[in-house]
Amino acid sequence: MKLKRFLLRYYPPGIILEYERGGYLRTKSIDLLDLTPETNPDELLAEIRQSEPLITESRAVQVKQLILRLQQKQGQQDDHRFCLFKRLKAHILPLTNVAFDKSGSRFITGSYDRTCRVWDTASGTDLHTLEGHRNVVYAIAFNNPYGDKIATGSFDKTCKLWCAETGKCFYTFCGHTAEIVCLAFNPQSTQVATGSMDATARLWDVETGEEVATLTGHTAEVLSLCFNTVGNQLVTGSFDHTVAIWDVASGRRVHALVGHGGEICNVQFNWDCSLIVTGSMDKTCKLWEAVSGTCVATLVGHTEEVLDVCFDLRGQLIATASADGTARVFSATTHQCLVTLEGHDGEISKVCFSPRGSRILTAGSDKTARLWDVQSGACLQVLEGHTDEIFSCVFNYEGDTIITGSKDNTCRIWY
Repeated sequence: MKLKRFLLRYYPPGIILEYERGGYLRTKSIDLLDLTPETNPDELLAEIRQSEPLITESRAVQVKQLILRLQQKQGQQDDHRFCLFKRLKAHILPLTNVAFDKSGSRFITGSYDRTCRVWDTASGTDLHTLEGHRNVVYAIAFNNPYGDKIATGSFDKTCKLWCAETGKCFYTFCGHTAEIVCLAFNPQSTQVATGSMDATARLWDVETGEEVATLTGHTAEVLSLCFNTVGNQLVTGSFDHTVAIWDVASGRRVHALVGHGGEICNVQFNWDCSLIVTGSMDKTCKLWEAVSGTCVATLVGHTEEVLDVCFDLRGQLIATASADGTARVFSATTHQCLVTLEGHDGEISKVCFSPRGSRILTAGSDKTARLWDVQSGACLQVLEGHTDEIFSCVFNYEGDTIITGSKDNTCRIWY
């Protein structure tokens, strides 16, 4: 094995090693999820060297420099105030979803008008209109971190794979017998997973356009799915009140997670693949061990349905959004509710952390998106201007741009 070079990953903090083995270029990552500005860099370096043979004496100084750069990034003040940069009349019919590529230089919008559009973030110009679906384009994604492909899932029961640069359609994935409502690329960008109202999820090969597997076992709509960071497992959440963990290579169900008393709204792995969080219409979230499939905690406190749930990038915090008009932040280790975010007038349908994890963004039926401080729970900013419910909100990779999508048929870019 020969080490070729280091790559720095700011969110979540880590160092990527690019090395050569058997004539092939490979990568592995050293995750530094517990790194803080106060961490002793020499002690951390010693720990890394003990567990990673590629980090030899001659590379030690370089690795310490990388640790210091990560700490410097963490020490920067996160006091960015967002201003409206552009209002885009994105589609003639309501939007369904918005998503960034990794750099944040482009984003996509899906719509009831049967198209997906690709936009340049800096100028707000329309780069491509992806046409071909015969019904609502509901689920959309870039193949991040690469950003050269786009997948669109539609109520026409198909998923299409597109070239992000030219707008050309590579493949149409056919096989589902009902609407596609969720999809995701695996981290290697070799497969797309789709979830459907037909109670199945399917895996598709990005290179050949062929179906790889049909994941059967749910008895109602598959509303949410997520690959783990390694890409060897997929988790699905269903209207049948259950969650399933699947082995991607075999297409076999490894665990059925039973315990919720209502439909599942969202499922997500944490970064190190050890935990899964699930949100449900039963007003709770649950935390599950990915290896054993056992429930380790039930997160309670909401008085109405939980509509969204997510981990921060380090996997240390969990944010929940509810129809009761509040969002909550829980510790992934102690399972305690740390803060309640109050201020929206009506249900909150979306919640996400900033890449650094110090801010939370929520989208509500009160036509506003709100920015919150994770530590104090204080509302730092109200993003106003939409004339109807906001159902989608996302940060770019750096956390300095936000896109909101609304039922008023517009999306707004905030810098």
